[in-house]
Amino acid sequence: MFRRTLLTSTAALALLLPFATACGGDAEAESSSDLSSVTLAVGATGWKNEEAVLKFAHLDDTPYKVKWSLFQGGDQQLQAVRAGALDLASSSEIPPVFAAADGSPNFKVVAVQRGTTLNQEVIVPKGSKVTDIAGLRGEKVGYVQNTTAHYFLYELLRRAGLKWSDIDAKPLLPNDGLAALNGGGIDAFASYGTSVVTAHQQGAVTVGSGKDVLSGNFLWSARDNVLKSPGRRAAAADLIARITKSYAYIRDGREHEFAEVVAKATHQPLAQAEKDFRDAQAQRPTQARTVGDDTIASQQKVADAFTELGALKGKLDVESFWSRALDTDLEKAL
Repeated sequence: MFRRTLLTSTAALALLLPFATACGGDAEAESSSDLSSVTLAVGATGWKNEEAVLKFAHLDDTPYKVKWSLFQGGDQQLQAVRAGALDLASSSEIPPVFAAADGSPNFKVVAVQRGTTLNQEVIVPKGSKVTDIAGLRGEKVGYVQNTTAHYFLYELLRRAGLKWSDIDAKPLLPNDGLAALNGGGIDAFASYGTSVVTAHQQGAVTVGSGKDVLSGNFLWSARDNVLKSPGRRAAAADLIARITKSYAYIRDGREHEFAEVVAKATHQPLAQAEKDFRDAQAQRPTQARTVGDDTIASQQKVADAFTELGALKGKLDVESFWSRALDTDLEKAL
């Protein structure tokens, strides 16, 4: 499954490869005290919310350069890391599992960002006869492959007494899935983020949620050669810490102001944008932490589920692609 996804993404990744030089060569050895020569190529999903929170909190004046690239999912970010087009990727626990499935990943998971699991849903169009997960038997169900949507759909089906083979599963990217749902090409769609928000604006109804299925651990993965460079290692830790500080700045009475930024970027009503942000931060404040045995164990549980699903050929030891190399820098930056 991973191989097929990677091959079909080759053309898209080729467009990013001209920017791979921004990631720096393996021989680079920037100083951790002078970051002016450092450039980090960083991925974002949905819309560039990390870039937006940094700018809003006036923490975007980094002593190093950041080149942001937008993707529809964390799986595409990890593919870009594998292709050498990104230095740092943000994703759920799932994409690194598939990116490492061939046994020779060129990246390590280096930090965890705790975050909300709201807006992770299985949705159906308005007027659908399906009212719960059990009603998906025999239906065409879209899902975003190798992401949280893949995992929580599998878990919700299992809890409802259904097998993956009981549905007609269709792997789709968020925008394509939304179009298919609205056009009648699929009967339900498991997705996340802005695609779920937009679907609700268009009348979609929730029949299942990943809120209590997902751990809330979102992972920062760095290319191996980033960890070999003191400068880029320090820059990566600083950037992750700045994002945590930016969210804390917003939570300090500036939710309404930031909601205006979100509403403009996601084309949703201001009141809804503010409610969603407040709800998300109330459920689980966005903040980074270092690698722990518990975070590794959490991803191992996810990998084992995909092995049971048959998406992975065998058991994967996730600890093999985790690293504590960023811990000291990140603790200092936080």
